[in-house]
Amino acid sequence: MSQLLKVAVVGVGHLGKWHADKYAAAPDCELVAVVDSNVANAREVAQKHGAEAYSNYRDIIPLVDAISLVVPTSLHYKIAREFLEAGIHCLIEKPVTETVDEAETLIEIAREHDLVLQVGHIERFNSVMIGIESRLDKPRFIESTRLAPFTTRATDVSVVLDLMIHDIDIILDLIESPIKRISASGISVLSDTIDIANARIEFENDCVANVTASRISRKRERKLRIFQKDAYLSADFQEKLLAVNRKGETDNAEGFRDITHREHHFEDNDALNLEILDFIRAIKVGERPKVSGEDGKRALETAIAITSQIAESL
Repeated sequence: MSQLLKVAVVGVGHLGKWHADKYAAAPDCELVAVVDSNVANAREVAQKHGAEAYSNYRDIIPLVDAISLVVPTSLHYKIAREFLEAGIHCLIEKPVTETVDEAETLIEIAREHDLVLQVGHIERFNSVMIGIESRLDKPRFIESTRLAPFTTRATDVSVVLDLMIHDIDIILDLIESPIKRISASGISVLSDTIDIANARIEFENDCVANVTASRISRKRERKLRIFQKDAYLSADFQEKLLAVNRKGETDNAEGFRDITHREHHFEDNDALNLEILDFIRAIKVGERPKVSGEDGKRALETAIAITSQIAESL
């Protein structure tokens, strides 16, 4: 596929506007349309990039090769299904759908039509992940913390599906083993859904992940700690910092191995831009994207299991 891809963004609210910016700047595609039920929003973004504004997503189906779908999760399945059935590639913001059955249906439609279905788990494109992946060696214990101040955006879903799902996706990608057991707890504080949650995920290979997410914090924090044989990795996704602590080669005076400590700073890359460029690349070369529909389904399935367990305990 050598010609420019004709792309559109469906939903140009807070995050959708950024999607439009990235497509407009990408060399291998043309942003031809933006869609939003708020016509003023659509016109503002369209005018900025020389695209056309629409209020009904069905109007652009004959015009595009690919879309970013950046609308409330409750609308993902309905809209994505129509585009996929029309032969249009889809990048869907996380979580992929509301239910696992819906995700499976979208995956099957994309497979039948030989289409790219990508899910917007943006942290996979964080530059720190490169450092983690190159130093990973059979993790035994993982601890993640993701904190954010409260906003009214995305309170239609729990903190598990809003924030924790990022770390769930990362952990499932790092640990190549089926889940054996999940235990979870959480509470609602400022919204009608779960605002703070903790989950312990045990894997068949005996690795354990302890995952915490809160959207009622006074600070932002996105950290991941990985413990493996002879090493401890500490990643700060905000600061783009990876600290590596390793057991040394020689014993110290007390008869224990010295611990070496090194810090690695990574470039402040544009993760959303890399995500969108990966989507375009996957379409152009006919390859699986870094975060596939199957990956999105797996993260969703785990997040739903955590949410259901918390709901049962409330």
